[in-house]
Amino acid sequence: MEELSLHILDIAENSIRAGAKNIEIHIEEDSKNDRLTIVIRDDGAGMDEATSEQVLDPFFTTKQGKRVGLGLPLLAAAARRAGGQMQVKSSPRGGTEVVATFQHSHIDRQPLGDMGKTVEMLIIGNPEVEFLFAGHGSGRKWWLDTRGIKKALGKVPICSGEGIRMVRELLKAQGWGEAGG
Repeated sequence: MEELSLHILDIAENSIRAGAKNIEIHIEEDSKNDRLTIVIRDDGAGMDEATSEQVLDPFFTTKQGKRVGLGLPLLAAAARRAGGQMQVKSSPRGGTEVVATFQHSHIDRQPLGDMGKTVEMLIIGNPEVEFLFAGHGSGRKWWLDTRGIKKALGKVPICSGEGIRMVRELLKAQGWGEAGG
């Protein structure tokens, strides 16, 4: 994966497969401390301690029919290459949190990529899941919560034409649409 947005997409899809109904994606660009932090938090099934200890092993996966699980190991490697680290916290009672930090200015830090399209695909492709996308950096703050969008849409589905337009407009207004990001 060449962009961090694709790592985020992969991890969010893992959350959905784990039964998450609420997923938070936080991005903090801290130029003063030369840090980029990505946090992905869910309320999915969670993992027991033995599974949590193995998730960074590329030859471990819980997916049926797969022999490798590269999502988390690739993100961890990307963080290490860019002078950062990654932590995974989970509980068998539910919920997982992935925190990846990067030296923002590091020559080997992958670009963030098209977060607008990533968030749009997650929201539209998973209308039953609530997403919160928040953060700050590059002189701006952003906040997108599907609960508010769904409330504004009323009975109109978020994956309808009107819902998709609203999601795109909100992302664009915050600098993540076609004109930003």
